[in-house]
Amino acid sequence: MTTVMDLVLVLSRIIVIFPLFLLFSLYMGKRSIGELPIFDFLVIVTLTNVVGADIADPSVSHIYTVFSIAAIALLQKLVSKLIISNRKIGKVLTFEPTIVIQNGQLLQENMKRIQYSIDNILQMVREKNVFDISEIDLAIVEANGKLSVMKKKQKTNVTIEDVGLVKKTSGISYPIILEGIIYDDVLYDFQLNRKWLVSELQKSGVSDINNVFFASLSREKKLHISLKTQPQPTPKLKN
Repeated sequence: MTTVMDLVLVLSRIIVIFPLFLLFSLYMGKRSIGELPIFDFLVIVTLTNVVGADIADPSVSHIYTVFSIAAIALLQKLVSKLIISNRKIGKVLTFEPTIVIQNGQLLQENMKRIQYSIDNILQMVREKNVFDISEIDLAIVEANGKLSVMKKKQKTNVTIEDVGLVKKTSGISYPIILEGIIYDDVLYDFQLNRKWLVSELQKSGVSDINNVFFASLSREKKLHISLKTQPQPTPKLKN
């Protein structure tokens, strides 16, 4: 028979487990939650497990499940109101936007902080129909893990009416250096060699390939370089 103490025990478990779950999810970072706000993600996962336990285990009393669902729903409503009314609490329980590309440069430290690799960012950029990061003025990983891209003014889409000509399409660039490692097969495909690459790097003021975080080569054999050290301070974004 269900007692008040049993219900208090269930409530105490929710109060203990939920903050712990939240802490670990925040530690795991934006990649772990996809497109959901982190607290909504936790609510959905927790409710799924509560309902799943009730369905899978006949010995679990339905009253506990009903009470747990009601308590979690009320907690979600309370936290949502706190996030809206108190910005400090909102900042603790949610992620802030992070700049990952600025003026065509990949920002290694920012990417490392949110646990995104070069391949992750390049894929997300391609999903925005951008195939050369040198065209990007600013790229931001939002709190929900999505990428927002602002292209440079001279690279934004124009209509034929804007210039009276057929718009020239942007070409694709090919990764040629990733974290100091040279992709010789790309050089070979362009009928180039390391001597040419070193010469082009030196023209750009780069004397050590190990300092190159990412470099790409366009069809016109134009080299674009992002160094491991951030070229300029980046502003801290706020939600």
